[in-house]
Amino acid sequence: MPDIAFAKPALPKSGALALLIHEGEKPSGLWAQLDEAAGGAIERAFRVAEFKGGKGKTCSILAPCAGITRVLAIGLGKPAEISQTILEEAGGTIVANLSHEAAVAVASCALTPQQSAEVALGAILRSYRFDRYRTKEKPDDKPKLSRVTVLTAEVAKAKAEWEPLNATAKGVFLTRDLVTEPPNVLDPPEMAERCRRLSELGLKVEIFGPKEMGKLGFGALLGVSQGSAKEPRMVVLHWNGAGGNGRKSKDKPVVFVGKGVTFDTGGISIKPAGGMEDMKWDMAGAGTVIGLMAALAGRRAKVDAIGLVGLVENMPSATAQRPGDVVTSYSGQTIEVINTDAEGRLVLADVIWYAQQKYDPKFMIDLATLTGAIIIGLGHEYAGLFSNDDALSRKLTAAGQATGERVWRMPLDDAYDKQIRSDIADMKNVGGRPGGSITAAQFIQRFVNAKPWAHLDIAGMAWSTKDTAVTPKGATAFGVRLLDRLVADHYES
Repeated sequence: MPDIAFAKPALPKSGALALLIHEGEKPSGLWAQLDEAAGGAIERAFRVAEFKGGKGKTCSILAPCAGITRVLAIGLGKPAEISQTILEEAGGTIVANLSHEAAVAVASCALTPQQSAEVALGAILRSYRFDRYRTKEKPDDKPKLSRVTVLTAEVAKAKAEWEPLNATAKGVFLTRDLVTEPPNVLDPPEMAERCRRLSELGLKVEIFGPKEMGKLGFGALLGVSQGSAKEPRMVVLHWNGAGGNGRKSKDKPVVFVGKGVTFDTGGISIKPAGGMEDMKWDMAGAGTVIGLMAALAGRRAKVDAIGLVGLVENMPSATAQRPGDVVTSYSGQTIEVINTDAEGRLVLADVIWYAQQKYDPKFMIDLATLTGAIIIGLGHEYAGLFSNDDALSRKLTAAGQATGERVWRMPLDDAYDKQIRSDIADMKNVGGRPGGSITAAQFIQRFVNAKPWAHLDIAGMAWSTKDTAVTPKGATAFGVRLLDRLVADHYES
């Protein structure tokens, strides 16, 4: 990925120059200087291309004057409509279009220190690559962008704004790495060990194996894992930042829970072969929680936060859980397993009950690639939000709009709860096809015990089949920035 630097506005002597231009803006500053150096070529190119600074529009000019190899003009739209998302997308556009240049300077006379950092964040997020298993990649196929220099009048302030965003970006990259890893590499024990390494950031890390979970009575989680040769794990990550310098406060912690099925065959209720390779990212909820906790620790967030992830592999075997089995969850409630491919909610049931019993949280938010039904309902534009708390829902929705990781609230209602009634146990793990994502959330709610809670079904958002402005094709790390923003805006002391 490119280095990020900040410098006073000046025309670069070499490399490329990206000009961020508002709609209707007139030449000034570096733009005017560049046009003069190019003998009016910039303005002529804009007229021919009919480039007027519209949001997301671009105009590329090759070698307009001595030293400068390329000018990339990027439209920001109307000044009154400028937002963090627009600036990040501009940064991502720079990386996507100038990936073979030696250096880039971003220039706009209107960039504040915060806006400069937001452009840099978009550039870094778009530069992500997962190439550790490529052994024959040609040098020409690798990105050559070595540096993005953001030009701003207040360099020191821009650097200060960039530090916490850079820590968040590192959390995003950690999540993307975890979600992208092949399942023969990242099984539950290995994922737990990678969590252990985060103690270097100041996180306290607890790891529970099958013996510890068995003693606790995690019958739902262990039932999912019993078909696999890979042992399950539960990892608890603690960040104590509310008191400063890693000291815990007397306030209740905020708690995040992630589903971590490192590979999901469906178990005995086995999935079709086509596309099953995608099920390596059925641990994306856990991956998001891990990346979020790393981000909070990395930027020394003034909050007490706890992240819990339940890690299992769902495999068919002679020891696998069967449709028709009844398991006893950690809460004491019994569950009739109708479909072993509805396993994520079983994992969450035990971990969420443990979280609310052990930590008495201010709120709990769980994330899971839980249902295909949410993709049918919301596509790949919004994650499904289910909650028993209106205030928490509003905060999540606002954080989603600010970061571009959008959520859409879905209903919870006793009428749906009737669909998961069992004839022989306290509940069954599926309620049929109608309202499938809702009945899954209703199931999870039975283990919340009336604590303020939100469930994010990220099945449609965890992986992208195409490049977007700030996310290359592949793992998105959806939720890291959303929840980091939620904490920053509302829960830091």
